[in-house]
Amino acid sequence: MNYESACTSILVGKKASLTGNTMIARNDDTFLPLTPQRFYMHPAWKGEKGLHLKSPLNGFEADLPENGYRYNAVPNVDREHLGDYEESGINEKNVAMSATESTYGNERTLAFDPLVKDGLDEDLIVNMTLPFIESARHGVEYLGQLIKQYGSPAGNSVLFSDKDNVWYMEIVTGHHWVAQRIPDDAYAVAANQVAIQQVDFTDTDNFAWSEGIQEFVAEHKLNPDQSGWNFRHIFGTMNEKDRHYNTPRVWYAHHILNPETPEEPESAELPFIMRTSHRISVEDIAQILGSHYNETRFDPFGHGDDKDRLRYRPIGLNRTQNSHVLEVRDNVQEGLEGIMWLCLGYPEFSPYVPFYTNATDTDPSYSTTPLKMDVDADSAYWLHRTNSMLVESHYSKFVQGNRDYLTELYRRYRKFVYDTDNGASELSGKDLTKYLTEANYKVVAMTKAATKDQINQMIMEGINLSRLTFDMDKNL
Repeated sequence: MNYESACTSILVGKKASLTGNTMIARNDDTFLPLTPQRFYMHPAWKGEKGLHLKSPLNGFEADLPENGYRYNAVPNVDREHLGDYEESGINEKNVAMSATESTYGNERTLAFDPLVKDGLDEDLIVNMTLPFIESARHGVEYLGQLIKQYGSPAGNSVLFSDKDNVWYMEIVTGHHWVAQRIPDDAYAVAANQVAIQQVDFTDTDNFAWSEGIQEFVAEHKLNPDQSGWNFRHIFGTMNEKDRHYNTPRVWYAHHILNPETPEEPESAELPFIMRTSHRISVEDIAQILGSHYNETRFDPFGHGDDKDRLRYRPIGLNRTQNSHVLEVRDNVQEGLEGIMWLCLGYPEFSPYVPFYTNATDTDPSYSTTPLKMDVDADSAYWLHRTNSMLVESHYSKFVQGNRDYLTELYRRYRKFVYDTDNGASELSGKDLTKYLTEANYKVVAMTKAATKDQINQMIMEGINLSRLTFDMDKNL
């Protein structure tokens, strides 16, 4: 599988969010439009010896610790040929991880710390990290040790969060990386380009880095600036591909959340840390991750000329296999903290369904996905991709109905979370986990019914839109 130049990530500090909770979010974009995925709960394990992982892609292999926490993940269905790529989840310690945002180091730095061909790559990075970490900062440190031990075969950036902290970690060469804590009152966006800027090596509360990175940069004379230590300038790329493929996505996210910001889509100096005057909601993130330069001349569905409409790569794509918002809540009772808002269709047209992560199972329509389309299959992946394809096929005719469908679902999701939280007030331990597992089944059933109704409506309307028609006297 080729994940080159894919994904868009958004990170939100708890004071910058509408609910006062941390959120990390990402589009998992693949090279091909159809790479079926499933959503499942991986059970915890204790005292199990001999657990071993091996990548079918680059030959990386490693033993796993004997103990691991329960976590949820969204892997490929065809793991044997395409690799695991578990991508995202929240473990039972309420630590969230999303991996990875493909990121590219420049030739100057890679000359002296080249990528490691059989190192730890995206396909197994979640398996090797998420079951074993107890906080977002611990995630950075734990993965940093793995990269020191095994090396990295690609540039990979990783998102971590817990109820208090959000961290973004950029691995850009075979062994070197920097991570930055997102301030509580801020958000950040990244899109396949080194994002972190000035690093303060005296501020260990908000920055972490690979062993010897300062000496590495000094020894090989890699810092191009007269002053400061700008990670993006030292390790990142700034080329024509970045200006048309990467930076416009960051610009547009800023445009949505900070429309007053005077930025240019092709600027290499778009700020990483951003603040906005309003609090950011899950719906705001969904709007950004599904966007395609809406209401600008760069919108592929818009009315600009072809040169503008095809100038920049949009955020939401047909090859977005899943999109997710991982919310870790700080204002609820124990056991209710983790919610994964998961979208399996095109994020522009499909809902982000809220799943409580303190659960032991997922509805079979999510946990089991056929490799190929089967109209009789009960599959969330294929259901939502069918819905997305139909909306796009008659975009101007169907988009308003699709927005109404999504608006109503988000209203119902908010009420679902509120009611589920209240219904759990007397529960704890295994009883709470069982209750939340059943609640997840209920929200799937509700979503499935609404989506099938939406599909039926579009099919009936689409039949009436056929060009194979002819006006005739109904009395004939």
